[in-house]
Amino acid sequence: MILQVEGVDLYYGDAQALDGISIGAKEGELVAIVGANGAGKTSLIRTIAGMEAPRAGTITYRGADITGLPSHSICNLGIGQVAEGRQIFPSLTVEENLEMGALLPRARGAMAETMREVFAMFPRLAERRNQAAGTMSGGEQQMLAIGRCLMGKPELIMFDEPSLGLAPALVQELFRTIRALNQRGLTVLLVEQNVVASLKLASRAFVLENGRIVMTGTGADLLADDRVRQAYLGT
Repeated sequence: MILQVEGVDLYYGDAQALDGISIGAKEGELVAIVGANGAGKTSLIRTIAGMEAPRAGTITYRGADITGLPSHSICNLGIGQVAEGRQIFPSLTVEENLEMGALLPRARGAMAETMREVFAMFPRLAERRNQAAGTMSGGEQQMLAIGRCLMGKPELIMFDEPSLGLAPALVQELFRTIRALNQRGLTVLLVEQNVVASLKLASRAFVLENGRIVMTGTGADLLADDRVRQAYLGT
């Protein structure tokens, strides 16, 4: 496993957000975490990223214990995150936002080369490289958020609700981009409310309810499961 989460508990004060969570991702896999609002999906991403400290459990990356490491150290190990709500720097230009993504020691030396790769993947960003990021459309800002993450040279990318607020046509384009990144060899952990799209993409998936993993299986198996269909697809 490139990433292994074992028995993780997370609390916000006295409120438990994650209860004994155990998940894993093999190198090159696309793993989906699905569940309703408030199930703990974002809390899980934030804990892996080092933004929240678990009360119990361990997180290992490439066999090394990263539990409790600061988030900048975890990023520099090769774990990238495309956060919910995109969280770009609106007053900076597209190019400046991308440069911010390459400030990690692992990425600085390859900044120019990586930026060429990002512009090749997202030609619209190249066209708008001198434009203030806050003036772009939601779809363009999501491209920028992904591009900025790629500038850090990640080997595993965590996507937190990437389709939130996007028009349906842009959602399809987004999922094609995520599939393409995975096909290039990147390991992907996808947290997404769009259950159908997530499970169609995923080689493996976990269903999260009230801070606990309640089901796991291949994406296809969960998509065909009556309990999943009734709970999340209304069928």
